[in-house]
Amino acid sequence: MLTYKAMYKYVEGGVRAEVLDFPGVVSFGGDLPEARRLLAATLVDMAETNLLAGRPLPLPDPTCTHPDADVEEPIHLLLRAMIPMISRKNRPSRDRPDRARKGRNPQPHPGL
Repeated sequence: MLTYKAMYKYVEGGVRAEVLDFPGVVSFGGDLPEARRLLAATLVDMAETNLLAGRPLPLPDPTCTHPDADVEEPIHLLLRAMIPMISRKNRPSRDRPDRARKGRNPQPHPGL
């Protein structure tokens, strides 16, 4: 988990949101809860984009601050590692005798 610094500024029509120590992570919501939710989604999108492009994630800087911020608070980035699924086409057959499940009587191999 990485913890960045979020800032929110009340502007006409809603709340401008930004992650101060992750360049490009900016959003807008009609109210503070919506701005928080949208900023979190934008942070995940930008982090995934950086990683897919082979770029490192910026290091969090807890000392970041913005003089115009109405609210500053931590925002946490959680990433999950996943293994790609094997397509059905490349998956071993369940009906092969060498892959038989317990209690199942597979047909003998025709070459035996």
